[in-house]
Amino acid sequence: MHKPGEIRVLALGLIRQGDNAKRTQGERTFISQGYDPVKQQTFYRAMGGGVDFGETSLEALQREFQEEIQAELTNIHYLGCIENIFTFNGKQGHEILQIYQCDFVDPKFYQLENLVFAEGERQKTALWVEISRFKSGELKLVPEQFLEYL
Repeated sequence: MHKPGEIRVLALGLIRQGDNAKRTQGERTFISQGYDPVKQQTFYRAMGGGVDFGETSLEALQREFQEEIQAELTNIHYLGCIENIFTFNGKQGHEILQIYQCDFVDPKFYQLENLVFAEGERQKTALWVEISRFKSGELKLVPEQFLEYL
């Protein structure tokens, strides 16, 4: 996590699979799974990570995908910014999220069901999830404003 009272800037990548033009029922997004032990709740959020001092959010997005899952991105387009104030593991957090739409360069990532990766010392899972499961409320996507970009 980060220091209390600090606002973090993150770059997150929205990657979809399916017919984007028609927004079909079977359209999926590549998403990271998380768990809040205090709320005893599983949640999902787009992959990416923190922007380092002197680095643009675009550079951070590309670096984070390379570091975490050894993936190169292409067709990267800026979508917008979300301010996220939340509670995780009983502690308040505050983030400025720079959101990008992008695609994987390597088609092998579209064939995966899930992928386990290390984020620091934690093991995390990224997986393809049908977007309709977030829109119906069956699964929790954070922050909720992210739904507007799906």
